[in-house]
Amino acid sequence: MTFHVELDEPRCVASGQCAVVAPDVFDQRDDDGVAVILDESPADDLLDDVREAVAICPAAALRLVEG
Repeated sequence: MTFHVELDEPRCVASGQCAVVAPDVFDQRDDDGVAVILDESPADDLLDDVREAVAICPAAALRLVEG
């Protein structure tokens, strides 16, 4: 299965939940805490972590595109 991750940066509230749940895929900028995507097309074994990060994002700033 192929998938990629998208971030709507202006919506991000810098909660950091994505970086905690999927640290191989997400991080936060040092200056303002806004999320950054480290790997837009991560390996399949990270799919569950990415799904959880998308689900718990308080600002709904993340999107998982599968297929």
